[in-house]
Amino acid sequence: MQQPRIWLVEDEQSIADTLVYMLQQEGFQVSVFGRGLPALEAAAHQAPDVAILDVGLPDISGFELCRRLLTRYPALPVLFLTARSDEVDKLLGLEIGADDYIAKPFSPREVCARVRTVLRRLQKFAAPSPVVRVGEFCAR
Repeated sequence: MQQPRIWLVEDEQSIADTLVYMLQQEGFQVSVFGRGLPALEAAAHQAPDVAILDVGLPDISGFELCRRLLTRYPALPVLFLTARSDEVDKLLGLEIGADDYIAKPFSPREVCARVRTVLRRLQKFAAPSPVVRVGEFCAR
């Protein structure tokens, strides 16, 4: 089975390093972007299985990055990981399409668990249902 591809868009190197280590230990393939625009450029060629976005990026808002990624890949699971913990920010992130919103400080193990949860939910919907054939009739 192919390793799930995680994109981490985070400008704080120490946070990125910690998460990369933890996610790789969980068996994920991780690509790190310190800015949002390079992630958008990469999205023109392929989609990740999950995107973890900081809101406060130096070149583009994580909210805007989320909007653009979801325009291209509507089923892409997105998690926000950010210091912006106001209710308004959480609601905005979830309303524009994020699957989860995690405020800093955070537990790296919790982030990994939330990524696994999103992937598990995605696999349930992607798994084909068995086909039962009776004569000329098929049923799922």
